[in-house]
Amino acid sequence: MSAETDSEADAETETETTGAKLFGSWATDDIEFRDPSTERYITVTPIAHTMGRHAKKQFQKSEISIVERLINRLMQTEENTGKKQQSTRLVREAFEIVHNNTDENPVQVLVRAIENSAPREETVRLKYGGISVPKAVDISPQRRVDQALKFLAEGTHNASFKTPTDAEEALAQQLMGAANNDVQTYAVNQKEEKERVAAAAR
Repeated sequence: MSAETDSEADAETETETTGAKLFGSWATDDIEFRDPSTERYITVTPIAHTMGRHAKKQFQKSEISIVERLINRLMQTEENTGKKQQSTRLVREAFEIVHNNTDENPVQVLVRAIENSAPREETVRLKYGGISVPKAVDISPQRRVDQALKFLAEGTHNASFKTPTDAEEALAQQLMGAANNDVQTYAVNQKEEKERVAAAAR
């Protein structure tokens, strides 16, 4: 195969990848980021399952699609451990609900929800002569994204566990509420609480 043919094949592959859509429905190439500090750590790709190819790369979890990271977070409960297909279906159906209710790209709603749910400050405990003293510290951008995903997953679990609300409906409500910066939403409420405690410990 000639070099020219190789370059043509690469160009075709790149075109196909660029045109690919998440779950076959949602574009990922026109996402707007409002928070420049977390933009580098929110990777948006049309791939929702990388089959663990990043598992052995320490500190490179931010290369994984933010949608897959949300899916993985939803699996971290006693009832759903390891149920990747179920969690993927849950996220796909939640995205459909978000689109029907907001008429927006649900990937954009997810990114905005993470930005609004990411706390900027938290407290650590320092010991001075046996006395434990809380101290406010800034949070790194990567941990901010981690915390936001944790809050969204916890809010979904709390709203759907042993309640009439379906998990996909609960996730959709969490995403839409956090995207609108609604303090009644669990994720935003937890962020505000962390920052309030940190402000008191300054």
